[in-house]
Amino acid sequence: MSMHGSKRALMLAALFASVSPFLIGTAHAEAAAAAAESANDGLSEIVVTAQKRETNVQRTPVAISVATSESLEARRVKSLADLADGSIPSLRIAQFFTRNSAFNIGIRGIFPTSDANQPARDTAIGVYIDGVYLGRPQGLGAALYDIERIEVLKGPQGTLFGRNSTGGAVSIVTRKPSGEFDLRQTLGIRNFGGYSSETHMDLPAIANVSLKFDAVFSKREGTVENPASGQPGYGSYDRRGFHARALWAPSETFSADYNFDVSYDATTPNYLQYVDFKAASGSWSPIVRRQTSRPKVAEFGIPFQESIGNISGHSLNLTWKPMTDLEVRSITSYRNMKQTQFDNTGVSAFLYSATNNFLNQRFARYSLATMHQDQFSQEIQAVGSLPRINYVAGLYYYSEEGSDDAWSPFTMIFTSANGASYANLGSIAAGATSAFPDRASRAKTRSHAAYAQLSWNPPILQDKARLTLGARYTNDKKSGALYKINGAAYAGTFTGEWSRVDPAVTVSYDATDDVHVYAKWGTAYRAGGANSRSLTYRAFGPEEVKTSEIGVKSEFWDRRARLNLAAFSTDYEGFQIDFNKTVPGTTRTIIDTTNSPRPAKIKGFEADFTIMPISNLTLTASYAYTKGEVPPYVEPGTNLVTPTGIVYTPKNAYSLGADYRIPFNNFTVLAHLDASFADGYRVGADPILAPMTDRSKVVNGRLAVTDLQLGGGHDLTLSLWARNLLNEEYLTYKAFAWSNTARTVSATSGIFNEPRTFGLDLTLKY
Repeated sequence: MSMHGSKRALMLAALFASVSPFLIGTAHAEAAAAAAESANDGLSEIVVTAQKRETNVQRTPVAISVATSESLEARRVKSLADLADGSIPSLRIAQFFTRNSAFNIGIRGIFPTSDANQPARDTAIGVYIDGVYLGRPQGLGAALYDIERIEVLKGPQGTLFGRNSTGGAVSIVTRKPSGEFDLRQTLGIRNFGGYSSETHMDLPAIANVSLKFDAVFSKREGTVENPASGQPGYGSYDRRGFHARALWAPSETFSADYNFDVSYDATTPNYLQYVDFKAASGSWSPIVRRQTSRPKVAEFGIPFQESIGNISGHSLNLTWKPMTDLEVRSITSYRNMKQTQFDNTGVSAFLYSATNNFLNQRFARYSLATMHQDQFSQEIQAVGSLPRINYVAGLYYYSEEGSDDAWSPFTMIFTSANGASYANLGSIAAGATSAFPDRASRAKTRSHAAYAQLSWNPPILQDKARLTLGARYTNDKKSGALYKINGAAYAGTFTGEWSRVDPAVTVSYDATDDVHVYAKWGTAYRAGGANSRSLTYRAFGPEEVKTSEIGVKSEFWDRRARLNLAAFSTDYEGFQIDFNKTVPGTTRTIIDTTNSPRPAKIKGFEADFTIMPISNLTLTASYAYTKGEVPPYVEPGTNLVTPTGIVYTPKNAYSLGADYRIPFNNFTVLAHLDASFADGYRVGADPILAPMTDRSKVVNGRLAVTDLQLGGGHDLTLSLWARNLLNEEYLTYKAFAWSNTARTVSATSGIFNEPRTFGLDLTLKY
């Protein structure tokens, strides 16, 4: 943390503390009573679009967690990365190794490959922004724009959301233009020398056209200092984005909604450290230290640079209502992404000498990787109603072209036999063991789909039952080429095509006006591909999930309490398993992929409880139990039988939250506190190499004075927030290192969670 940033934060915090009592003292009990009366109406209704139409989440027979704009603000969620603390227990988000430039997302134990730089591989969770599918994990850590809500749809969504939604879908919905003038400006400061700005502006409608603009900027220095002169720290970020939206609504039956966004996301990797190591047949460099807690300064200085993501996109949503009970929609999108990924955290893997002679041994392997992607998608939807029937039908087309390359030169060299002294090699080329790039590949994907879902309310059981049937036909074609390996030309090619139908059946019943039960069965699949990290561009087949689920959604106590329960069982067939190897005589780690010959089994239970015990106080609790049984796999080529399991998924995870609202005459005080807890998990499928991480506990808090009237229709909000308020330490990544082919464990490396971060935000509304 910079001294300058710390002083600014403390000064503004003191100002907030001195002003708050005066503001509270000016309040009138009359306004508080009016707000309390409003709060007696019970919990607010939450509307979702999980079935391609607006429905009450309590009457939607899908297990859904919804983060509203209010809850996102209370938890200080500014990117999907901020949900990695477990506030939605069944949703797991993890960065790719040390890199903050790509995030893998999993739901209910279904988690994608550990390597995010794979243009011929797909994710396991569909991520959507305003109905547009995002094909790559790069860019998911970028700053979010003006978010209305985030819907987390749990379980396979193979019918309405399609390919690569085996574990579920994350649907991000942004705010539409209002057609009225509105301006919100937020300025913030935080520790570690951080500061931010958010601008959201709506313009009055002219000629039936409403415009909205969003601009975001957020910057922070590293949380672990790099002692190398002039080098950035670990865990820093610089995020900027601009979003423009135009909504043309010339009539009540037609609208055109155009979106453009561009973002810049510069990050440095998290700090990887040795938490334990032991002697083996050889020796460790004396510069190595065991670091069992989160350090403020890295072990020694090394050169690296920011990973930079540049992303832009266009989308056009057309809506036409030719008749009262039918709406036809078109969603057209194009997106472009270029992501560089740089990290020098492989330093620790080369601080060991089997010969006890370090002289001229190189270390600090610098991983330099680039990912390019272009995607185009077109979807046509028909959403309508007939007597006793609601239906959705659609056609979908997706096209993607991607490429990646990587290079792994060394940056440092030992200058003494005992490993006590070292120097910078001076240039990347001086540390290279092969020509640039070490590996390079490109891939194309074409996907066509047709889907339909029909929900029927039969004239039986007092009209309280519904039967929903759905199916989606998908055809995926892929092709690719691996044209560089170890710096030399290579002629590896891959083609694949898969066609399948994913059905879904749901039976739901309204036991009472406030209690709804359902039973659901459905499938989804993730396409096959080829692994560009293998030596042979090894191909693998698709994987499929079949999930049975039962659930109940209920409200009681005059709708001041809400309890939702779900239990599921998933058969996971063709499970795509990665296994790691090091190429002898090189610095390159390869990853091969195979399909499990026997199905895995994942079972779980989820509970979400919300209650308003008194006016203006809302308490929440969520729990997820997930247990996976994955059969051991046989490693191709060696016939080595290796146990395996699901990754990044704690067996037990739960979160708690409390929000208290104190209304006054011309402002409101909001107090928020939340806590998330989880068991440890494995970061790799091979338990020989991936031990359990630590149990985690995170507490976040926010105190705000909102809607303070300034006159002239303007108001002010001041908020003081903290994430990881108790400054807890736990390993989010933990792996074994081995010193020989027998996999003798010689060290344990790990990455700690972020330290406590806090700041002060000021928002003006005009």
